[in-house]
Amino acid sequence: MQTVAPITEQFQHFVRDLKESFWGDVYGQTRGVLEKFLSAESARLRDRFVGCGRYAQEGGRRGQRNGFYFRDLVSRFGVLRLKVARTREQSFLPGALARFQRRAAEVMLLIREAFLRGISTRQVGRVVGILTDEWTYLFLDGVSLRVRRPSGRQRLQMLVAYGVRADGSRRLLAFLRSRGESQAAWESLLQDLYRRGLEGKNLLLVVTDGCAGLAAALQTVYPRVPQQRCWVHKMRNICEAVRRRDHDAVKHDAQQIYGAASLAAARRAFLQFQWNWRTVYPGLVRRLEQDLPELLTFFRFPRHLWRKLRTTNVIERCFVEVRRRTRPMVCFVNVESVDRIIYAIFNGMNEKYQWKNRTLRLFTQAA
Repeated sequence: MQTVAPITEQFQHFVRDLKESFWGDVYGQTRGVLEKFLSAESARLRDRFVGCGRYAQEGGRRGQRNGFYFRDLVSRFGVLRLKVARTREQSFLPGALARFQRRAAEVMLLIREAFLRGISTRQVGRVVGILTDEWTYLFLDGVSLRVRRPSGRQRLQMLVAYGVRADGSRRLLAFLRSRGESQAAWESLLQDLYRRGLEGKNLLLVVTDGCAGLAAALQTVYPRVPQQRCWVHKMRNICEAVRRRDHDAVKHDAQQIYGAASLAAARRAFLQFQWNWRTVYPGLVRRLEQDLPELLTFFRFPRHLWRKLRTTNVIERCFVEVRRRTRPMVCFVNVESVDRIIYAIFNGMNEKYQWKNRTLRLFTQAA
């Protein structure tokens, strides 16, 4: 009777390595073919728009070629480096791509399913890791959520980054679960953005809630980008620090600062606020004076953007949706469920609500 030699562990490793090598080669070849095909399709669309081939006669030409630019697309075969043709008037994406699309539709479905099935934020982060360094405004804020723990219900903080491009398109870029808004927690989120590609070369302004830990973290990761402190948060702090009988008067005087017609007028309004209240609330006036430079940064930008840039309201609206969707849950059963639910909500805002096709018109006017 013939005996069958047992399959050794060494042989199993050999078979596994052979499979990985084979499929790695297949995916690599497929990725190369896709890059060439999509790049050629972009050039073909550009030639059709121009009205003649590259070396054809000038008759009937409708535009001038203007070279190429490169963009990345995450696909099931890996990251595709596409060469996109353009003219002086516009660029020409292949038909399979939408404007600002950075990941293929099947990859988005994979990511969504991965989160909802319980794969960790860090694991999925490896898939969604690409960010382009084209964001002009960055809004940072945190929302508090309740989680059920063995020791009882506890609150945790969800730190969120929201980006706006110069043309008004916007996206929720990242979120991080933490125990608070410490410098270390915010640095973790900002370093993640930086590693994923948001180096800040095009960032004009970062709008924050005024958290001291966040301000310190920004000095570490994006030290050259101006900061704007949110006036909504600041007004809340001011009103909480005064007696009820002075509430309306103090609020009115503070509103004159951010509602001024110019930076010089805002500074004069602060001097009036200081004169009116320095005796009654010296500590409040002193803190406002210390924060004033970062509270008035928005005056450097086009006037029609002032209302958008002086608060974190754009990201607060996202928190309204988070609270609306999570209120029926009372509290989360564990911290992993927080990641899955928040990801589903934010991904819905980015994709289902088609933010990529619904720009903020005020920013479009400034582009």
